[in-house]
Order: sequence, then C-alpha cells, then structure tokens
Amino acid sequence: MKRKLIKTAGAALALLCSTASYATIVEVTTNVGKFEINLFDQTTPVTVQNFLSYVNAGRYNGTVFHRSAPGFVIQGGGFTFDQQLPLKAVATFSPIVNEPKWSNVRATVAMAKQPGNPNSATNQWFVNLANNSGGSPQLDTQNSGFTVFGQITSQDMEVVDAIAGLQRFSFPGITDLPLRNYSSSDRDDNKPLVASNLVTIESIVVVDARANTAAGLNPVANTAAGGGGGDNDDGGSSGSFGWLSLLAGMLLVARRRLR
Repeated sequence: MKRKLIKTAGAALALLCSTASYATIVEVTTNVGKFEINLFDQTTPVTVQNFLSYVNAGRYNGTVFHRSAPGFVIQGGGFTFDQQLPLKAVATFSPIVNEPKWSNVRATVAMAKQPGNPNSATNQWFVNLANNSGGSPQLDTQNSGFTVFGQITSQDMEVVDAIAGLQRFSFPGITDLPLRNYSSSDRDDNKPLVASNLVTIESIVVVDARANTAAGLNPVANTAAGGGGGDNDDGGSSGSFGWLSLLAGMLLVARRRLR
C-alpha cells in the first residue's frame, strides 16, 4: 500500500512537471493564413495540456472553423469536412476542469464547452474578436467563466479577422459557417461545397518549446469568476510550485512510513 502511494505520488509529480514544461507557442496554419497562439501553460496547465494532447495526436489537422459570429468569436477544432455536409465530429478525450483565470478580451483564445456544465471542455476552442468579458456575452462569468488559455498578437489577428470577415451561410444542421469563394447565388442554387470553400486548419505545430514565453505578455485577470489570474509568470509558477511541494511532501511522508 505504501509503495503504491509512492508510485502514485511520483506519477502525479511527473505529470505536473511535464505539464509545466509544455511548449507555449504553437503555429496554426489555415488555408487563409497563419497565426501563432502563445499558451498560458503556467497558469492554465490543465487546459494547455489538453489542447496540446489534441495537437500532438494530430486531431486538429483538417478541422474547420465551423462558426463565425462577427464582432464576437470564430470557433473551430471539433469538426472536419469530408466532401459533403454534415460535418463530421472529431473524437474527443475526456472533459477537463475549468480554469477561468484570464479575461475573455480581444485576441485571447478560450475553450468552448457545453451549456450549464463548467467542466465540459474537450476539443473545441474559439478566438475572441472583441472584449467579451462582460456585457451581453459575459464570457468571464457565463457558465462559471470560459477558460482563456492563450493569446494571439495584434499582427496575427489580421488573419483571424480575415476569417471573421468571410461571408457566412446556413445549411441543415449548421449556421454561421464561414465560406471562401462561395456566394449567395451559389447557396440559392444549392451548389455543393468543396473542401476549398471551408476555412480549414491544415496543421497546428509547436514553434517554441520554452515554458515561460508568456512572461512578456500582460493578460487581463478574470476577477469576476474568482479566477484571480495573478502575475503571468510568478503567479502561475507559484501555483505549480504549491502542487509540486504538496506532491513532494506526499513522497517524503510515504518513504518515511515505509522505513
């Protein structure tokens, strides 16, 4: 039993250490252009680990941005297009715990989730096109707050804005689908979609493996949801350090009892 405790604590410690060392900048390549996301791995470790699990498994490759709401968000990560509608859902891992530490302001990236279930995020994510923290969306408090886990530079937001600027169409089972080289006349004529019409994520790859690349950023803390945020380097590190200390203590106690 005691050896099992040591093994369990050690595994948890190793997992947390691996989370803390996760890469923090990824490059998203779409058929509209590229943009980078700087991930907040030190302050939203569970969410970043989850996102990178999909990245490393290649599950985002070939997915589409299936929702575009001007002045609000563009959303993707959950579906692929296989020559015809309806879109096909991508297999998901288990849902994760909510980490509403940062505010849903413009250029931040957050996880989508099921209504009325704070801890239901899996693979779908969205980019905030505006300050959606309060007002009508209230993303900082709605459904216990939506977890912001990354940020896009103002320059790279030009690509995101280009996607958001595409004309949107509705089809059976889906609304607000952004399309390229597709017109209202095409829709009226029920012209079939081809892959190039959709905004496709061709790949998401790690471009910077340092764990502290978010240190130079100044994300806005989500105080409405009680996340607190804290400093993006020291604050995030102190949280990880606290858990590391706890797990290390578990190992020490277990070893002493074993003797």
